[in-house]
Amino acid sequence: MAVIAVYSAKGGVGKTTIAANLAWCSAHAAARRTLLWDLDPADGAGFMFALEPRRKRQARSLFAGDVTAHALIQPSSYAGLDLLPSDSSLRELDSMLLRMGQRHRIATLGKQLSRSYDRLILDCPPMLNELSAQVLRAATLVIVPLSPSPLSSRAFDFVVEEIRRHTKRPPPTLPVLSMIDRRRSLHLEALAANPTWPAIPMVSAVEMCAVHRRPLGTFAPRSPAALAFARLWDGIERKLAQIEAKTAVLA
Repeated sequence: MAVIAVYSAKGGVGKTTIAANLAWCSAHAAARRTLLWDLDPADGAGFMFALEPRRKRQARSLFAGDVTAHALIQPSSYAGLDLLPSDSSLRELDSMLLRMGQRHRIATLGKQLSRSYDRLILDCPPMLNELSAQVLRAATLVIVPLSPSPLSSRAFDFVVEEIRRHTKRPPPTLPVLSMIDRRRSLHLEALAANPTWPAIPMVSAVEMCAVHRRPLGTFAPRSPAALAFARLWDGIERKLAQIEAKTAVLA
């Protein structure tokens, strides 16, 4: 099972929208058994897939070992795609992980899911703390959404340095320019400065994901953003294949 973390130290960059749409691409286009694990207390992923909030706040209990992940997993409306939703009990998860002293708790929980899923996508909160460090240690690949500005490269370098600081073997990273508006000169400058980076356009269809509470590919499959997500997932699959081949050689 590959663990794909969608991580940014900054909020407001479309992280949950990217995670939700990539999870759908994984299950629908690539036919991978996929689990989207929401680690953000806001539970944006659950909202995006129209899941009804649970009456009991149990997300924190998973980390304490009081319940199993499979007891909390909920199926989505789409074949091959399940969700491990969040809730407000994760607000103090960082301090809980520090008290537990288990630096690889998320990785351990992830391994327990590896028999059931091919792809585990982590929707991470925008923080720099023990939780984000554990996410980076668990990840096979880190997707880094970035706002389109001249400082994009600097922001990406900051995340790469954060990964190096917390991991013995830093996972590969893939920067993604999010919410690109080609009518704005700053956005065009960001594209020109980083021509090899994937880019997700800011179009009305993307905003409608939260209105319809559905992935973009289910209601606007030919929109520029849906096609961009499909290309991004293809690139992720190619990157994962390279990682797998390299791991096999080293083994």
